[in-house]
Amino acid sequence: MSSTGDQQKRRVTIVGAGLFGLTTALELTKRGYNVLVLDRDLAPVRDGSSVDISRVIRPDYADRFYAQMGVEAMKGWEGEFSSFFHRSGLLCVAQGKSHAYLESSRQNVDKMGIHVEARADDALRDYCPAIQGDLADTAGYFNPICGWADAQQSIQFLARQCIDAGVSFLSGAAGTVVSLVPDGAQVVGLKTRAGSVLQADLIVLATGAWTPHLVEMDNLAISTSQPVGFIQLTNEEANQLKDCPVIINLSTGWFVFPPTPGTNILKMARHGYGYETCRQSSRTKKPISAPLLSFGNTNPDFLPVDAEAALRDGLASFFPQFADKRFCNRRLCWYSDTRQGDFVVDFHPSFKNLFVATGDSGHAFKFLPILGRYIVDTLEHKADPDQKARWAWKQTSIPITRGDGSRGGPPRRLLKKDEQARL
Repeated sequence: MSSTGDQQKRRVTIVGAGLFGLTTALELTKRGYNVLVLDRDLAPVRDGSSVDISRVIRPDYADRFYAQMGVEAMKGWEGEFSSFFHRSGLLCVAQGKSHAYLESSRQNVDKMGIHVEARADDALRDYCPAIQGDLADTAGYFNPICGWADAQQSIQFLARQCIDAGVSFLSGAAGTVVSLVPDGAQVVGLKTRAGSVLQADLIVLATGAWTPHLVEMDNLAISTSQPVGFIQLTNEEANQLKDCPVIINLSTGWFVFPPTPGTNILKMARHGYGYETCRQSSRTKKPISAPLLSFGNTNPDFLPVDAEAALRDGLASFFPQFADKRFCNRRLCWYSDTRQGDFVVDFHPSFKNLFVATGDSGHAFKFLPILGRYIVDTLEHKADPDQKARWAWKQTSIPITRGDGSRGGPPRRLLKKDEQARL
């Protein structure tokens, strides 16, 4: 990197106004950089992966590194972002006598001084009396410090912080990047849908599942979609669940939030292996899995048949009294999945001024209060060696398969042509 004086003047262009892009923009601005953020839409981007009514906030990880990050991030959710955080607790369960990820996660939070209670079978109802499903052969633990955050409001607040700090934004066709303009070992510009070419000293790609449209991911990450469903409850129905925690079933990947205050929306999803698409890259003409560059990624009336069945099966396992209620909204949410759930935060090996921050793997949102500092420390070569090694750009010919052990449900599959046509 250049000297401190040069850093004060250096222009950074960030592509992507989601979680990675906004947290990076705010931290860079705090450190004296001149930052421009580009995206198809103003934050919160309407089909962005970090925009929704809720995200799980937890330090519960089988991996000690992310567990410690989670504990650090909790301080932000209890402080600056407390207006958006709901401490409902987390009930983390699995089927069978043992589950490796569940047990390692429980041990990690216990070692960090967080008291959690292990229960099995009907004793689990103590944490959510509204559970009416069969809990035989189900075991897990309850973490009282966890909960959920209003994702859209959190991103709106973060975007306002960026604006107040001096970050500039460009959206619409003029902010939609369709390709990089390389020249040898540098990217000299960004071509937009408006036909213009924007120049920058340093470019940060914080484009999540959309990244394959711009660079080859070298088997570091694959873009997948995961099912999400929403049910409108009555006041009486929502009252049954008002004291319930977030519930995660690691065996199936199914998880559910308490009803959202004020709207009584019951949201559930699956943290599984997901679905791939098959699109032609405008850059290489090769097939890629990625969402559309247009805003056709939030179809509120489509889930693959097997995905909807899985959501309903999960609901029936815990709350059969609601299993037949109509979804008021359902859609696919995009992840940028990596081999072991590690993020990809590093300089691109082919371009010295192109920095990539992606690979959310469906679990990055909880780190919102601290993520920008971790990313910019890497950019400025100040990151901890373990962090740097975990998030490094590591090219490989081995396809991504099982992840970090936190996923449940069936293997990843390619959406059929008729399914893709409905996205």
